[in-house]
Amino acid sequence: MAGLELRAGLGHTTASGALNGPTVPSEATVVALARALGTDASPLLELRRKALPTAAVRTVVSRDADADGDAQFEERYRQYVEQRHGQLSVVGLDLSRPDRACWPLDAAYLSLELSASIPVGRAGDGLPASAELRLGTPGGEVRVERAEQALAGLRRVLVRGLAGGGKTTLLQWLAVAIARGDLPTELAHVEGCVPFVLPLRTVVRRGALPGPQDYLEAVGCPLQGAQPSGWADRVLSMGRGVLLIDGLDEVPQTQRAQTRQWLRELLAAYPQAVYLMTTRPSAVPEGWLADCEFTELTVRAMSARDVAVFVTRWHAAAAVATDTEQERTHLAALETQLKDTVRSQRDLARLTTTPLLCALVCALHRDRRGHLPHGRMELYEAALSMLMVRRDRERDIGAPEGLVLTEHQSIQLLQRLAYWLIRNGQTEMDHETAHALIDDALPAMPQVACQSDAAGVLDHLLARSGLLRAPAADTIDFVHRTFQDYLGAKAAVEARDIPLLVRQAHDDQWEDVLRMAVAHARPHERVTLLRRLITRGDRALRHRARLHLLAAACLEHATEIDPGVRQEVEQRAAALVPPRSEEEASALAAVGPVILGLLPGPDRLEEDEAEAVIRTAAIIGGDAALTVIKKFRTSTQARWALANAWNSFDSHDYAREVLAHIPCDFPVTVRSPEQLAELHSLQTGQVGFLGNFTAEEMMAPLGPQDLHYLNINRNFELRELDFLRPYTALARLGLFECPNIVDLALLADLSSLVTLELADCDAIRIDDLEALNQLQSLSLDMELPHPNLGALPVSADLTTLDLGTATCRSLTLDGIARWPNLRRLDLSGPIGGLSHAAKLLELEDLILLGDACLSMLEELPPAPQVNELWRGSWRDGDDLSLLPTKLPGLRKLTVWAYAPERPVDLTPLRGMTDLAIRIQGTAPVLGTEHFPTNAVVRVPRPRVGTRATLPNGAAELQ
Repeated sequence: MAGLELRAGLGHTTASGALNGPTVPSEATVVALARALGTDASPLLELRRKALPTAAVRTVVSRDADADGDAQFEERYRQYVEQRHGQLSVVGLDLSRPDRACWPLDAAYLSLELSASIPVGRAGDGLPASAELRLGTPGGEVRVERAEQALAGLRRVLVRGLAGGGKTTLLQWLAVAIARGDLPTELAHVEGCVPFVLPLRTVVRRGALPGPQDYLEAVGCPLQGAQPSGWADRVLSMGRGVLLIDGLDEVPQTQRAQTRQWLRELLAAYPQAVYLMTTRPSAVPEGWLADCEFTELTVRAMSARDVAVFVTRWHAAAAVATDTEQERTHLAALETQLKDTVRSQRDLARLTTTPLLCALVCALHRDRRGHLPHGRMELYEAALSMLMVRRDRERDIGAPEGLVLTEHQSIQLLQRLAYWLIRNGQTEMDHETAHALIDDALPAMPQVACQSDAAGVLDHLLARSGLLRAPAADTIDFVHRTFQDYLGAKAAVEARDIPLLVRQAHDDQWEDVLRMAVAHARPHERVTLLRRLITRGDRALRHRARLHLLAAACLEHATEIDPGVRQEVEQRAAALVPPRSEEEASALAAVGPVILGLLPGPDRLEEDEAEAVIRTAAIIGGDAALTVIKKFRTSTQARWALANAWNSFDSHDYAREVLAHIPCDFPVTVRSPEQLAELHSLQTGQVGFLGNFTAEEMMAPLGPQDLHYLNINRNFELRELDFLRPYTALARLGLFECPNIVDLALLADLSSLVTLELADCDAIRIDDLEALNQLQSLSLDMELPHPNLGALPVSADLTTLDLGTATCRSLTLDGIARWPNLRRLDLSGPIGGLSHAAKLLELEDLILLGDACLSMLEELPPAPQVNELWRGSWRDGDDLSLLPTKLPGLRKLTVWAYAPERPVDLTPLRGMTDLAIRIQGTAPVLGTEHFPTNAVVRVPRPRVGTRATLPNGAAELQ
């Protein structure tokens, strides 16, 4: 039994209960046991499903004896969520039958890739390798995984993504999977939970943001009247609630502070609940929720493989909705042709970066019998025409509502609705408002007015346009925000509202509207719009970078533009180049390929600039971006960024043209079979593997004397480490989320191994550490059975000790003095016994990350031997007043602070004039006047302005 528990990575109680207990084990437990037994989990999962009562298949009910009412309602609610969100609207799926425009979520959902940036520094900052590695990549900046893997174990997440990027669909899939109890093993932490889908565009329109008791009413759920009193509160209090909060970017800027406060109150009241929010990238700054322990993930552009899968599924769905074998055969041919076209035409590949764009391309390719528009605006224009006109023409429908509208008439009316929504910061309106807007338009449209009143026209647009929908009885919105912005921009240009567009240009909700307005405008209107935009940027220091970059982004949509204006815009953008941070890189990349021509090569760039330039090009992707990156391939200062850009390009091309030319040893992480196939050609001894690679696959390309560093992350198949025996030169080993590895005894034979890092490897036999006398650095992030460090079976003379969040929870620092040569101590959470650290006379560096707050220093006697302190994730209540007395010998201080409302006040340190201070992040810093020039360094370095001087007489505007 004990061996099975270890191999499965399960505790004794969990394993025993699964085999002999009265309750049905979780799916995650069944899968873990199946892996430990070396058998297929599918039959066991089917037995588990049959063993569940009907209601229990979908719900895990509160253990309270009086919870019958809750249980019955919860089952009804789960069925509602499954039905309500179980269909996915697929654009253009069947123009002749709108009832077939939806497809079961199971068949249509595509798991996209999410990227996570390491939140506590960058490669080159000097952050301990253990802290970087625990977060997933060997010293790199970005971890890329499929959505279910990226979300594994996370309870607070903010997902950023472009319009049409799949954010809402991700929440929809999660809601249905949770309601059904049909979750992948990676998401076992939300098994048995209850999903609440809260589209902010809907709830903010109703006034005050709702409390738990009002969630169902706020989204128009018909079951709200049957909800037991206090049910939602009980679900959230027990940590069983999953709040899926969609569309932070759709909240007007004036209400975002209120929305954030609403969220903070929820977090305070229900800290155990799961929270997942979505937003467009520029709506809120980086680290907006970092102090609330939110992990930020970004939806990546669809890869070539994703596009191929999407195209296959779209055509499969269309084939099912087709009545004739001839049409199904034709669809199969179109599918093959489209895949070939996307692969061969780079410009078209740029149009298929999101599910929305990919669906539009599929629909238009079918509609035009294989012919496609070339640009994004042409794509939108063709899609609108297709959705509004061709559907009824194919069905040979005349005027079922007694009303016939031309395409132009329909667009004019839809523009009016779209522009009202944009001007009022909304994405939904009530029927009364829509009626009034159409009624106001009818006197100027006599050919429409003579056919019907406003109510009839609105009903016709809802039924026939393919662009409007009624998500609730009293609500109207566009099928996608992109169409609203396209039509609203056209209305703004026709209304000559260029001053309004410029006034609102700093608001992220207007960004796409501005870009599309430039495309819609006539040449002289473009000149006026762009000149006013850059002039406002010249005068408005606060919004300068955003406005100048937005003007540059608009150039891509300007089919004809005065050369002098183009030069003025490019000059402003060039002043923001090179970027100095990941956030600046993302902002530049949003401009599009036009910015690539302004990116400099490696000469005379600082390290942070070189890395940010590479990051910018990697986000944009494509051949032109690869050309930019190739300029840096012989630069030693940018090797971390070069390695991390591998995921953004074809594995073979990037390995051959970039990685193979890096002149020094560099860390690289292998995430796919395609990257694994290229590993043999890379001259590196620092390798990480992310995923279920076998020992043979990992070691085949690596020579025993060449491998110095190895990181194995999220490998649920690996069970033994015997394959490492020949690798006698291995100096560092990191094992992260490898639940089936037990035995570490082999590592004692690797005399060069001096650094070992273990995280979420709960089956590991910790007593094996006793034999690893050669270790100098040890990192642990898992719950341990030992009460304190004195009881930990480690006899090596450690110089670095890193304790992760889980380890800090499970023991104290009592006994740390057993390592008198310890020079570096990393803590990622509150832990008892910090006073014992003062006995370490060689201790030089103290690192406090996450919840390991500065207030912990109160327990520490004066420790003058510590000369460097790192504080990650500046939080509420953090202040530096303890440092002069507790760490009087401090010479270097590094603080990560991103929240703009949490300034770092250096005033308490004013007597420590020899202190070198580094502030990583964009939070305000106070008290710098007490320190010599250059004593306080900001990363990224602040930009004083994008131009040396303002025009004569120009005032600084907001």
